[in-house]
Amino acid sequence: MKQPGPAAGRRLILTGSVLGAAIVALDGTVLTVAQPALRRDLGASLVRVQWTSTGYLIAVACLLVFAGRLGDRYGHRRLFAVGSLGFGVTSAAVGFAPGIDWVIGLRVVQGVFGALLQPATLGMLRAVYPPDRIGRPIALRTSAIGLAAVAGPVLGGALVAASGWRAVFFLGAVPAVALGLSALAVREPARSPGPAVRLDLPGACLLAVGLACLVHTLVGVPGTGWTAGSAAGPAVAAVAAAAFVRHERRTVNPLLPPGVLGSPPVGAALGILVTASAAMSGTLFAGSCFLQDVLDLDPLETGLRALPAPVTMVLGAPASAVLMRRLGARRTVLIALCVLVAGVLLLSRLGRESTAVPIGTGFLLLGAGFAAVMVTATTVVVRHVRVESAGVAGGLQQTAMNVGPALGIAAVAVLMPFPGEVGTGPALTVLAAVALAGLPLALRLPGRDGSATRGQACPGAPGGTPYETMNTRRSTSRGAEESDGTPATGRRAA
Repeated sequence: MKQPGPAAGRRLILTGSVLGAAIVALDGTVLTVAQPALRRDLGASLVRVQWTSTGYLIAVACLLVFAGRLGDRYGHRRLFAVGSLGFGVTSAAVGFAPGIDWVIGLRVVQGVFGALLQPATLGMLRAVYPPDRIGRPIALRTSAIGLAAVAGPVLGGALVAASGWRAVFFLGAVPAVALGLSALAVREPARSPGPAVRLDLPGACLLAVGLACLVHTLVGVPGTGWTAGSAAGPAVAAVAAAAFVRHERRTVNPLLPPGVLGSPPVGAALGILVTASAAMSGTLFAGSCFLQDVLDLDPLETGLRALPAPVTMVLGAPASAVLMRRLGARRTVLIALCVLVAGVLLLSRLGRESTAVPIGTGFLLLGAGFAAVMVTATTVVVRHVRVESAGVAGGLQQTAMNVGPALGIAAVAVLMPFPGEVGTGPALTVLAAVALAGLPLALRLPGRDGSATRGQACPGAPGGTPYETMNTRRSTSRGAEESDGTPATGRRAA
């Protein structure tokens, strides 16, 4: 097969990245709608059905960073193809599962392939777009995720009503397999030989144990609350994290290269993603409970009241890329966090007499603020790392986007009153404070000129050169040819 030109190759990679992210997001939203019917059909308990989501989340969270490292070594396009094919095949297999145990097991396997797929969607973009032009592709990817959040419940509800719960698992199977086959069909040019970097398997295992314990605890809190048993999870996670840090400092080939987390903008952006996604997901969870338990709205009415949030994500993501280009990442995130906090605080003041206007306004502010934060912070993470570490950066970004929502929902589950009582104020006030914790981190992001805050030097940048400039030079050199097979000349044309 003829190798596509640089422009065509970039378009193919952008399409694959956007569709891949949308398919993964769509899978999560349609499953939520299908779970009640799945439970009735298979005669499963509520706890067992919950594990169809929990098992997937744990598998994804454990492997995201390691999967990104695999992409850095073996090629992001190759990992994307394997992840897409496996994700689609296992999704279809769930549709034929004879019992709940099969569903849970296949969902865990699907999570493994999802972990291979997600970092690759960002790694491929970093490989073919120069740092100063990667904001728009990431904005399109964010819009696709928001669109999946809008369409998922509607499509899932229609499929469940017409054909049963099994139909929702075939929804993303065909497009995922098609994406994987398309990625495999593109012939890659010969790669330049380079030194083989050993994979840090001990570090990957320690990180997996820590994240598994943390995520398992957080997703279980909404059903059980904080108990002595659930408190053991964070303790084990802390021990595993300490052992991981100690190991990374001593090993020759660490899982996390020093230039990734050692970069102030990257570390700050990851922290912002955790705090903002915690506030966003926790508020959506609390708002949904309030609308159904207090205002007695049905699920469809609840979805319509909350619709401004995903709609503004779809529309606001491209605008955020433009705003970031004009104001810089620092100012954009500061403004976006204030908008996000305003939405959380507005929803915290809702009561039995609240009308559709304040409810819709609160969700609108919530979606607009979060879209700008997600686009800007993700762009900083991907832009301010070397091309050869783009997969690890993508894995860290996805990990933050998994841990943050679990943390936010767990906080709401503890602080919300009993069903039927009015009182989302305390829970949402705490979430607003969590979002505000991102403001000091935002001050460490690059300004309009692309440089870090005064006095900060990015690791590895010679002579105090801004990290962005260093990455630009690297991405346009022959030695920066990325493992997905896109030649550096194509990136210069970008």
